[in-house]
Amino acid sequence: MRVAVVWNNNNTGVINRFGQSYPMSDYRETIENVVAALQEGGHETLLCEGDIGLLSTLGRFMPPDSQNRPSGMVFNLAEGIQGECRYAHVPAMLEMAGVPYTGPNPLGHGLASDKVITKRLIRDCGVPTPNFRVMRLGTEDTGDLRFPVVVKPRDAECSHGLQLVHEPTQLRQAVEAIVTQYAQDALVEEYIEGREICVALLGNEELEVLPLVEQDFGDRKTRMMTWEAKYMPAAAPKKICPAQVGSRLATVLRDISVSTFQASQGRDYARVDLRIDRSGQPFVLEINNIPSLSMGASYFRAAKTAGHSFSSLVNRILDIAHARYFGNGIP
Repeated sequence: MRVAVVWNNNNTGVINRFGQSYPMSDYRETIENVVAALQEGGHETLLCEGDIGLLSTLGRFMPPDSQNRPSGMVFNLAEGIQGECRYAHVPAMLEMAGVPYTGPNPLGHGLASDKVITKRLIRDCGVPTPNFRVMRLGTEDTGDLRFPVVVKPRDAECSHGLQLVHEPTQLRQAVEAIVTQYAQDALVEEYIEGREICVALLGNEELEVLPLVEQDFGDRKTRMMTWEAKYMPAAAPKKICPAQVGSRLATVLRDISVSTFQASQGRDYARVDLRIDRSGQPFVLEINNIPSLSMGASYFRAAKTAGHSFSSLVNRILDIAHARYFGNGIP
């Protein structure tokens, strides 16, 4: 089958440079590994930029068959270039053009990228999440929020802008920094001291919950997944998989992760990040609905523990998406 892998590596493919811009992520190695995995699975591949030329490129690479049905699929790893809700841009283009693709639709991306909306949705489903407030000034009433609190942009990824605030007097400055740098509201939520667990999910109606991954911070002073902890090897915590969690708690973690996936319109695969406080109560922090597929990331660590090679995981994700569209796996 023809499979176009879509990403964002070049930010020049736009009509105007306008609106909120974002730094380009350096994930070329992961993209190259995904392309190689798909080729190993027997697919004809093309690497595409997710910009204004995408639909023309796809029209040439995977024209419709004789019955005007898709002749290929997109493996979507695009993060967007600029503007609001940027992860939804490529899926919206593909929806309009009638091209099937992996991962969430525009609504799913919009819900999951807005951390405040995600928290409200999962709370409505009975899923525990840290108490929070949305702030624009930093002088708003904190109500019953307990310090320390975590302050972060309501719509950002990779822990950009993440701050730990210990005193109410520091809150205004932290919120102002978010509003100034990211041009959006700040999410202020209670910091949960305890263990951090990642739950990797694979599938749709019948979700497979992969082995749990724990971020082991050891004796570090900062026990959070900051940008440095995610992307600087010297600062990265050790990943323990499978996490040493009792069977009853593991069942709770799986159940609330599945509920989070469903509430936020997840599709095909996702990773849910949680904290477990000292009393054993879990709290969902957020969901990443196109988690990193790098070989050092938590998602692949979980899949590898479950018996997947990188190639089998990538091709399984594609097969799951194909079944969602066409009712069966790839022939």
